[in-house]
Amino acid sequence: MTRALVFPGQGSQAVGMGKELADAFPVAREVFQEVDDALSQKLSALMFEGPENELTLTENAQPALMAVSLAVTRVLEKEGGFTLTDKCDLVAGHSLGEYSALAAAGTFAISDAARLLKIRGQAMQAAVPVGVGAMAALLGLDYVDAVAVAEEAAQGEVCTAANDNASGQIVVSGHKAAVERAIEIAKEKGAKRAVLLPVSAPFHCALMQPAADRMAEALGAVTMNAPGKPVVANVTAEKTDDPETIRKLLVEQVCGTVRWRESVLYMKEQGITDLVEIGAGKVLTGMVRRIDRDLSGTAVNGPTDIEAFLGAL
Repeated sequence: MTRALVFPGQGSQAVGMGKELADAFPVAREVFQEVDDALSQKLSALMFEGPENELTLTENAQPALMAVSLAVTRVLEKEGGFTLTDKCDLVAGHSLGEYSALAAAGTFAISDAARLLKIRGQAMQAAVPVGVGAMAALLGLDYVDAVAVAEEAAQGEVCTAANDNASGQIVVSGHKAAVERAIEIAKEKGAKRAVLLPVSAPFHCALMQPAADRMAEALGAVTMNAPGKPVVANVTAEKTDDPETIRKLLVEQVCGTVRWRESVLYMKEQGITDLVEIGAGKVLTGMVRRIDRDLSGTAVNGPTDIEAFLGAL
């Protein structure tokens, strides 16, 4: 079996995330403390206890999700002797999850990843005034049809395919009026459902350019090593292990489409048979079978999952 580790993005957060890990494993508590110290913020208390409305703020959700993913990774390494370089062939992450993947593979220090994601969350939120942008899920249309819907809906405004998550599961992003037009056009073109998403900003579209500029500055100031295993980048759906290429692609990722479906299919072409989701929730695991039924997906996020996964190695 050839394995890739994949790391979840925004939307997988929930109050209580990481609490079982912290209670069970000292190394998980160390990761959460490292993130708290890096941010000068008790992010772990927010993760464990809420309130939910604060945890779901982009600037908190992004480093919090990374923290859980890295805590799981460290527990696997410490408790099970799981070494990423020996036990997997590729890493990938969905949007902010790409930072988690890179931190797990040794490109970033955990503290640097936490600070970068805090900046990324703040910059993405600040890029567009609340109410100006929106995102919508178009369910039941393929990517090509969703792109056509977005182009028709734009009418001089921004409306683009932001996430190609799985066949029939595309997200569009842009100006609110354009996204609302896309919902109506998608329904006319046979979408099973087309709904606005409860997000605070229009991620992964051209309106995020101010955030991309801020991330270029932040990433330029951080030391980056070659990852222990290649990362499959969101914006190219291909692998790379060159730090300068990774730096450039992380900037492009802010405005670019998250090509997750293509990334998963690319991993299959590279010989991957098993995708292991490391961190909060099971969103990516649910997508795996929608993308390709030949692939196996496993979610590892709590002590029980960790024990089962290590036992099966």
